Formats: sequence, C-alpha cells, structure tokens
Amino acid sequence: MFWLNGEPADSVSLTDRSFQYGDGCFTTMLTRKGQIQHWSKHIERMDACLDALLIPRPNWSQVEQWLTLAVREDDKAGLKLHISRGQGGRGYSPTQVGTPNVTISAFPFPSDYEKWTKTGIELGIANTRLGHNPLLAGYKHNNRLEQVLVKAEMDQQALRDGVVLDIADRVIETSMANLFWVKKDKIYTPDLSYAGVSGVMRRVILQQARDAGFECEIGHFHLDELLSAEEIFISNSVLGVAPIHTVSSTPFNIGRITKRIQEMIDS
Repeated sequence: MFWLNGEPADSVSLTDRSFQYGDGCFTTMLTRKGQIQHWSKHIERMDACLDALLIPRPNWSQVEQWLTLAVREDDKAGLKLHISRGQGGRGYSPTQVGTPNVTISAFPFPSDYEKWTKTGIELGIANTRLGHNPLLAGYKHNNRLEQVLVKAEMDQQALRDGVVLDIADRVIETSMANLFWVKKDKIYTPDLSYAGVSGVMRRVILQQARDAGFECEIGHFHLDELLSAEEIFISNSVLGVAPIHTVSSTPFNIGRITKRIQEMIDS
C-alpha cells in the first residue's frame, strides 16, 4: 500500500518534481512491532536535506500520523518516507510549484537480512566511481543514479553489493550501506564531505561506539587501507549491522568488535 499526503494512492502526477528532476529527498526506516526506530534522527536527516534543497519542512506531527496508517505490525518491517518539492513549475525553476508531496510506503523486512547479520556477506569492488558534489554530499536526495549504476554492476557479477570509491579513488560506501572497519580496536569510517550518503544508522553507531569508549576516526582512506582491516562491517537503518566476510576474494573474520556493535544497536 502506498500513501500520498495521508491518502491511499497508487500513482503521482507526471508534473511531480521528483519524477521530473529528482527534486526531493527520502529516508528508509526500520519498524519493530509498529514502532519506528530512531524517528527523531530520521527527522533530523530529512530536515537537513530539505533545508539544503530549499524545500519547506512538513508538519512532522502530521507526517507521523500518516506513518501510523501505513506501518506494519510485524516484528520487523520497513517504511519509506519520500518528500517531493511538489507539482508544477516550468523548467528547473522551483517557482510556481505547489506544496510538497509526502509519499509513504511499507514493506516486509527483507528475508536475507537476518542471515546477513549472522553469517556476513561478500562485497565486490565497483568500477563505477562516485563524483564529487560537496553541495549535496551526505544527503539522501531523490537522484540516486550513481547507486543504481553500482547496483547494476554488482548484479552482473551476481554479488549482493560492492565497495564504492569516489573519483579520487577513496573508499566511500557501498550501494546500499555505510562502511566501517576495525584495526587494533579502532573503528574507521569514510568522510562523506564530497560524496556518499550519511545514514542514520551510521550516526547511531558512531555515537554509541564513542559512548562505549571506542576510538572512532572519520577520514579519507584508500582501498588498501580497507583491505588491511581486521574486521569490516556495513550498516543501514533497516539492515542494522552486517559483517563482511569477503571483499573481492580477500577474506575477513567476523570479529568481536563487530559483534559488540551489533549488540549495542540491538539493545
């Protein structure tokens, strides 16, 4: 079931700015028994992107009421919240555009995710490189063509996902998740100032890891630094944390720090 501004719907207008230009942003949330996890952090990330795009913020109390209409009562499930600038306007100009459109969809918890969190997954290394766009880096805006190309490349190799570098050959993320790795009990994750998406779960992990006394470094790293790690894991809001057991034929152990981070975010 899909919802548009609180009403059941199965389509949007051809003049919607998201369809025409990718003009909007979205976030994907985990629900547990009907309760949205980290809702306030999802609002923060949406507000930051909306402000960057000069799109008016919605009434979040109203949006939360709409979400309750769509949420599944399963033990675990997903919700996608998508905001478009609205309908109308001529060309790129955002003038003469109606009020923002809020679309919501619910989906079952992906069947593979439970297995991935326990046994880990294999990553390839994508040839597709992310361009630099500091104006929009970190935000989950509605134009995700680079990620589509990465995922298509991984599909051709029969891999679930892959490590993605930027045009400066620095490690950034995967097509669907943020990347972390561990060396000598220190946690590393890429700087996303020029490319990539700063996920809600990434923020949760960094906050909880630091609160637990782990040293965390955000920086610019190359592939050899990732491949020399002792542990690697990925994260997103629905998946949580999944260990990586292989990157392009290089094996990795599912280590104690990865397991500790999983315990922390699931508690």
